[in-house]
Amino acid sequence: MAQAVEEWYKQMPIITRSYLTAAVVTTVGCSLDIISPYHLYLNPKLVVKDYEIWRLITNFFYFRKMDLDFLFHMFFLARYCKLLEENSFRGRTADFFYMLLFGASVLTGIVLVGGMIPYVSASFAKILFLSNSLTFMMVYVWSKHNPYIHMSFLGLFTFTAAYLPWVLLGFSILVGTSTWVDLLGMVAGHAYYYLEDVYPRMTGRRPLKTPAFIKSLFADDNVIVAQPANARFAAPPVQDPQQR
Repeated sequence: MAQAVEEWYKQMPIITRSYLTAAVVTTVGCSLDIISPYHLYLNPKLVVKDYEIWRLITNFFYFRKMDLDFLFHMFFLARYCKLLEENSFRGRTADFFYMLLFGASVLTGIVLVGGMIPYVSASFAKILFLSNSLTFMMVYVWSKHNPYIHMSFLGLFTFTAAYLPWVLLGFSILVGTSTWVDLLGMVAGHAYYYLEDVYPRMTGRRPLKTPAFIKSLFADDNVIVAQPANARFAAPPVQDPQQR
């Protein structure tokens, strides 16, 4: 059993494995009081005044306490992050990392701006960790890339993947959890999908082109195109002996 889990872990692509490891280590560390969540949550005042820049990153690693909800989000993180990296972004590790960076930036921006808007600022102030939202963003992007895959929800009913984010949103409402984090993930996911997939088809321009310095951080897999089995090759030219 342990060997099977180890093999499954090693076969994960680099971004998925790194994010899953950071999420599990951070959450377990907080549960064991090795790490304090108070040093991780998103606090704009501490970021600006005390230069605690790490909060912009660490708030995406903590998934609250170790319970069924934690296992639920770890499953979705491991599954849909892996599916995106291995399929939609196969051989494009830098582009996948840039997608996560874009999503994290959009989510952070929404919370910061929402915290300054009257009547809704109190709701945004309660959002201290955006890890669940980033996971939901990946689910949303995957559903847009695979809209016709048939899925089943707890064996109760079937639907296509295009409706997966809405099914999960409805489930959150039924169990009484906050839907804010899910909605934020859907907004960030749709923003990425529109700018990366829809807008370029309409205009021929790609606003989310991955910067060169990010591409330089990753050595993407080279795509090898095999020749067909029935391919014919011309014989090499015969060199004239007099030209030697």
